[in-house]
Amino acid sequence: MFSVLSNCARDPGELTAGQAHHAMQVHLDCSVEICRVRRRARRTLVEARLMVLDERATP
Repeated sequence: MFSVLSNCARDPGELTAGQAHHAMQVHLDCSVEICRVRRRARRTLVEARLMVLDERATP
């Protein structure tokens, strides 16, 4: 799983909440506009209601 989470250009597919949390840490300096891993991880955490986006953030 680590190799899938290390590549910003590749969508990692479905993630568990734990995997999403780890991905967010690994891609801390990435932007969701560019990094597909961080985008997927954020979506997973928001859908699980473990993360709440600021109203200015785009889904």
